[in-house]
Amino acid sequence: MRIKILVATFVICFFASNALALSEAYKENIFQVGKLKPVDSVLKVKVGGKAPDFTLKAVSGKKVSLKDYTGKKNVVLSFVPAAWTPVCSDQWPGYNIVQEMFEANDAVLLGITVDNIPTLYSWTNQMGKLWFEVLSDFWPHGAVASRYGILRSDGTAERAIIIIDKKRIIQYIDVHDINERPDLESIMRQLEKLR
Repeated sequence: MRIKILVATFVICFFASNALALSEAYKENIFQVGKLKPVDSVLKVKVGGKAPDFTLKAVSGKKVSLKDYTGKKNVVLSFVPAAWTPVCSDQWPGYNIVQEMFEANDAVLLGITVDNIPTLYSWTNQMGKLWFEVLSDFWPHGAVASRYGILRSDGTAERAIIIIDKKRIIQYIDVHDINERPDLESIMRQLEKLR
């Protein structure tokens, strides 16, 4: 499994360096945010605590609730700050390469951002087909990010990974430097602990 993670990490790094080459239109529409304050929020959840439930609209048209997975799947929440920004635009497509590793660990990935559905629809279409649900925390604006304590003062979400087990207990939290993509190997190591 470790070799698979290392290979996947290499592929993601390679993909990330070429991610914006998907199309010229895509490349020209990425907003360069510059260096941001690494973390700008105060967590309201903790490892060992019960994950707050939520129901959000997905780009697919579904309504997705965290409780839908209770007793069935481990859940990885991937919060990203904003559509059409550089790090976010290569983080999520990179997860396509490791879909089978999520499945092997009986886990589902939910991507969450405070953008609205039309924006997310356009953005994710430019990324190519993502295997996981992309959810909009747009209205009430950032309510889920706020409940978890990862809503930034500018109204965007932190770049955060939260791993929740089948009993809806939080097992891992990484509120990551917003300027960097979270380490895939750390996510997989945490998921393997839940097997």
